[in-house]
Amino acid sequence: MLIFWSWVFLLLGIATALIIAVDVLKRPQPMAIMNLTWPITGLYMPVFGWWAYRRMGRAPTKWEQAHQAHEQHGGHEHHGGDKPKWQSVFVSATHCGGGCTLGDVVTAPIATATGFALLGSAVLGHFVLAFIGAYLFGVMFQYLPIRAMSDSGPDAALRDAIKADTLSLIAFQIGMYLWMLIALYGWMGELNAFTAPFWFMMQIAMLIGFVTSYPANWILINRGIKHGM
Repeated sequence: MLIFWSWVFLLLGIATALIIAVDVLKRPQPMAIMNLTWPITGLYMPVFGWWAYRRMGRAPTKWEQAHQAHEQHGGHEHHGGDKPKWQSVFVSATHCGGGCTLGDVVTAPIATATGFALLGSAVLGHFVLAFIGAYLFGVMFQYLPIRAMSDSGPDAALRDAIKADTLSLIAFQIGMYLWMLIALYGWMGELNAFTAPFWFMMQIAMLIGFVTSYPANWILINRGIKHGM
């Protein structure tokens, strides 16, 4: 049954990601990195990720943008206001989660294929590789928008990216690791990235990581270290 439900949720995640990706092609995000972030979010938030994208991240088409501009110039401007803070933090957490998830997806097969271990522990080796990958991709997800949307030089942009992402990234990974340890010693027995149950457990782990990173993103935004999205 575990294998059956693993495939069900993995296929739902892939379908959700593809649906979001197709929609994003028609409605490019103002921040380019979110064109990648939202489909990744769909991978670990099957079905719900589509709702979250439509509610909090879906951009207008070019025709809709032109129509809105026409209405504003015609004296019919609509004041929708900014996102509620909880939504702004939610989108910021997906941004963090996108980099972490991509890093985990890249490194997990490498850890399994190579049998990489630290201090004699394959689990520790797996987690360390996952953290390195998540950190590199996570910082990149912050660095690219900072460079694109500000006048910061490469060094300053990198420092800002590290400041903005480190706390939320650590919080995400801690949540993920806790669940994977529960799954590992509860019923999996090994971390094998070439099995469907592993990735089903990773889906749940990433969702828990998103939840544990949410308060960190709230704190970072409150302190002005990170901008709400």
